[in-house]
Amino acid sequence: MELTHQLTPMLRTLRLSGILETLDVRNRQAVEQQTSFVEFLTVLLQDEVERRAQSKLRLRLRRAAFDPTKTLEGFDFSFNPKLNKAQVFDLATCQFIERHENALLYGPTGVGKSHLGQALAHEACRRGFDVLFIDTAKMLSHLAGGRADGTHEPRLARYTRPDLLVLDDFGLKPLRGPGAEDLYDVINERYEKASILLTRACCSTRSITGRTDGTTCHPARERRAANRASGATTIFARRPCT
Repeated sequence: MELTHQLTPMLRTLRLSGILETLDVRNRQAVEQQTSFVEFLTVLLQDEVERRAQSKLRLRLRRAAFDPTKTLEGFDFSFNPKLNKAQVFDLATCQFIERHENALLYGPTGVGKSHLGQALAHEACRRGFDVLFIDTAKMLSHLAGGRADGTHEPRLARYTRPDLLVLDDFGLKPLRGPGAEDLYDVINERYEKASILLTRACCSTRSITGRTDGTTCHPARERRAANRASGATTIFARRPCT
């Protein structure tokens, strides 16, 4: 206790006050095991590094704004055995983020696209990437509000800054007002600089890039923005057989 009392002001000055959480335990451990000072210091600093890493992870998860319970560990792949599990886990390595590439998860309603989108966002946070998960319509509404009150530029920066932007339910609602322009600006500003992951419902045979791979036909005013996201890794989540 006396040791902690003496070190507290110095550790706070050095912004290392987190060490106080394990100092007494590590001190007793060092005495019992007769470890050297260097070993004792190494263990204390390892505790601090881990504590800071966990603190940064919690901050990234909070800023990402997705449900933290939606993880790959919690996703039931047996519910939909047609899902390309290997491709999902390849995306989970986050190499596509490092390469500034994009990804598209699409399929019928109820096959787990949003869960997978959040789970991949979670993996990205774990690997140190800044992430933002948001419903596409909500993002466009937020940007439209910025045009009204003069805060459009800082609002736009919120969606261009993260390493990974996950746009949920992309194309679910028709674009209104400046929505098409705002969507294009977001995608264009991120093009080859940062990654986008789209989740999209589908029901027909034309994709947003014009290929016949199972997605809904894109309205003409969305196509200009969607072309910027073409070439993405694509996963089609088919409806499981009943």
